[in-house]
Amino acid sequence: MFIISVPDLVIAQCKAGIVGSIPALNARPKELLRDWIDQIKDALTAHDAAHPESPAAPFAVNQIAHRSNERLGHDMQVIADAEVPIVIVSLAAPAEIFSAVHSYGGLVFNDVVSARHGRKCAEAGVDGLIAVCAGAGGHTGTQSPFALVSEIREFWDGPLGLGGAISTGRGIRAAQMLGADFAYIGTAFIASDEASAPAAYKDMVLGATAEDIVMSDRLTGVKANFLRPSLEAQGIDYKAASEEKSALKAFGEEGASAKAWRDVWSAGHGVGSIRQRIPAADLVDQMRREYEALSA
Repeated sequence: MFIISVPDLVIAQCKAGIVGSIPALNARPKELLRDWIDQIKDALTAHDAAHPESPAAPFAVNQIAHRSNERLGHDMQVIADAEVPIVIVSLAAPAEIFSAVHSYGGLVFNDVVSARHGRKCAEAGVDGLIAVCAGAGGHTGTQSPFALVSEIREFWDGPLGLGGAISTGRGIRAAQMLGADFAYIGTAFIASDEASAPAAYKDMVLGATAEDIVMSDRLTGVKANFLRPSLEAQGIDYKAASEEKSALKAFGEEGASAKAWRDVWSAGHGVGSIRQRIPAADLVDQMRREYEALSA
């Protein structure tokens, strides 16, 4: 999650047995990205040495493949040099990213919001697809998971994730019942101890329901879900549509550093299930128990 996911959160998630992910753009300035990746790798290596019976899950780095992301080339070089195990790409499917990651044996997963987008990624040689559906926090899709997963499965039998309002073990189980292999979860971790979210942001998430989430393209030119109170606090007219060129902020080293993400807070429709601040590992255990209770 932009701004929120930092090495401490990723490390805690991976140690708990799930893939933790960090957006490359979270590391500011860009030179910090290599230090963060090294920190994650060192911590997970130490964990595996101390706990060979329960090795950590691999980690991932998210890349926004958008023309306004002037850091893309730099960040991909860092990722390739560090041989990051999984790279999750959003908004496009550039062949150069696929070739760079595949050159060292890494995997590329692509966020997709439509079957058409999924087909393009599949044809480009992606290793896995992630269906981002209605209700997802941050950049979101608008299609029902019932429709999108079904359409993707008509042409794709590889790894498929599902994102959008999944905050519990029940949600994970439901994603698999629909035909996905795994769940793509963000909002549930905003209030976790390791998340780099301001206390006021965590409090807002804990007190919110799905009715407090609004979708707007006013901040980046791409549809995204935000907490209404945070938009109102900044005086942003989120009801007014905008074209990409007139978005308040874009992606990049400077582009997303002010109102677009620091002062306006994103979340998904799953906020209603988040009611306590706990360590990420405890949240994973809670989801695991809920999931196993349904799978028994």
